[in-house]
Amino acid sequence: MAGELDTSAMGDALVILGAAGLVIPVFTRFRITPVIGFILIGIAVGPFGLGSLVPDIPWLSHITIGDPAALEPYAEFGIILLLFTIGLELSFKRLWQMRKLVFGLGALELLIIGTSLAIVLTMMGQYWTGAMALGLALAFSSTAIVLPISGTSSPVGRAALSMLLFEDIMIVPIIFVLGAMAPAAQSDGWSGLLTTLWQGGLVVAALLVFGRIALPRLFAQAARTKSPELFLAASLLVVIGASLATSVVGLSPIVGAIIAGLLIAETEYHNEVEGIIEPFKGLALGIFLITIGMSIDLFTVWKDLGTIAFAVISVLLFKALVTGVLLRLMGARRSTAAETGILMASPSETTLIVLAAASAALLIDAETAQFWQIVTAIGLTVTPLLARLGRVIARRVEPVPQLDEGDDEAEPRVLIIGIGRVGRLVAQMLTRHEKPYVAIDSDADLIESAKRDGYRATFGDAVRGDALSRLGIETSPAVVLTMDEPVLAERLTRKLRKEYPDLLIVARARDTAHAADLYRAGASHAIPENLESSLQLSEAVLVDIGVPMGPVIASIHEKRDEFRVKIEQEGALDYKPKLRTSTAE
Repeated sequence: MAGELDTSAMGDALVILGAAGLVIPVFTRFRITPVIGFILIGIAVGPFGLGSLVPDIPWLSHITIGDPAALEPYAEFGIILLLFTIGLELSFKRLWQMRKLVFGLGALELLIIGTSLAIVLTMMGQYWTGAMALGLALAFSSTAIVLPISGTSSPVGRAALSMLLFEDIMIVPIIFVLGAMAPAAQSDGWSGLLTTLWQGGLVVAALLVFGRIALPRLFAQAARTKSPELFLAASLLVVIGASLATSVVGLSPIVGAIIAGLLIAETEYHNEVEGIIEPFKGLALGIFLITIGMSIDLFTVWKDLGTIAFAVISVLLFKALVTGVLLRLMGARRSTAAETGILMASPSETTLIVLAAASAALLIDAETAQFWQIVTAIGLTVTPLLARLGRVIARRVEPVPQLDEGDDEAEPRVLIIGIGRVGRLVAQMLTRHEKPYVAIDSDADLIESAKRDGYRATFGDAVRGDALSRLGIETSPAVVLTMDEPVLAERLTRKLRKEYPDLLIVARARDTAHAADLYRAGASHAIPENLESSLQLSEAVLVDIGVPMGPVIASIHEKRDEFRVKIEQEGALDYKPKLRTSTAE
């Protein structure tokens, strides 16, 4: 009847949305991936958590999931969107740039760990096909958890990214094979398998050809309308259509999702698609993780606590050891090898996908799948703890050089606030001209990395306390602000100018508007990073296409003067600011 609502479904939706609203902000605040939060929420609101108390405490039904099975279609869609976005993140150009690490280190890591675990499981009584599926599943590491922790620019981040990229690539053939085996296991053996393979091959080929021809036109038409709704509809049409196409011939719909992502990644619209899909993917993936949490029977965990703990610890130790040794053999530092190995030790959310595919293909039974799901869920939950443990061990196996505090006041030094990419370049130039400096940053990982690379850097918060006084700001010839945080840079500039009226303050600005704010706050020089790079690009292209050098340099100066006037007007300054520190200007 119109006006009636399915209160059970609405209650489940309320729990899920409430969990998302609680988990994402809380865990983001503490820089912990929401993946863990969703799993814990699933454990709490599932039939083995608070749901088991509903018969005795009826009001708990309002904050628990009434029908976990009803969430399965949404969980499957979450998996499809996850693999679709993995496809979007991959590209042939990116793979080519990292080909040695990806196809060297990544391939060795997955092959050695997967094969070794498969051999061990076979010796423990698992049939070889199931052992192979389990070994490969457990060899995966979590892209969703590891990369936000490690980043992609540090040595640990680059090593992790190369292995995770290869794992993401290998999802395709692994899921392909497991999906192809499903109908064969249920019907006519190898004949069915071969039928599925050749039909699947035709479908994949058709998707690749049709996608390269049709997708650019489809998204170009959607872009012309400037309608986000149409862009979203086109994106969902592609991913759902490709998933259905592969599932019709017996392959996993995940195969179609990845192919759709790879095809769109080669178009100029992939960033727009990724941005539009991201919120839906995050929520759908959250539902998937909640269902994983709901599948964990706490009583089973308690009953088999020793076996589960042994399995978790064994997998973590073995993966950490293999990954660390491989990195050392390939020339990585001891600290990088140790930290990366421990960080990559836990299984992945992809492990759960492969386990589900293996179970559907009847390669492993339901009880075995549930056991390793529990092991994987626990491994995912402790990954942030492994990251901290990895940092501690890395410092012990290769201690970070300590800043020599004995000469802090020996001579005036330039203070660099922020030791990221820009701060390092400033430090290099000061060193080349034999000018002493010291860098300060509140990011412990950046400080550790900078020290290992030979930079003079120390941990501290420049905005608070006496950190700058301790480093000798009273006698410092200059302070250079390189942080990419406009509000913080402006606040610190204002504070420094108030406390040290004669101090030379050179600040990095995002654009001319930010430069005007910094000048107004008291900066001696504010350098818009986008301005100078744009002018240098313009100079290069004009000279190379035949414009004489003299007119080019004159036009560059004119353009720089235009920006000077703009900054002067926006900042309400009574002088025309310098955009470069050369005496010629």
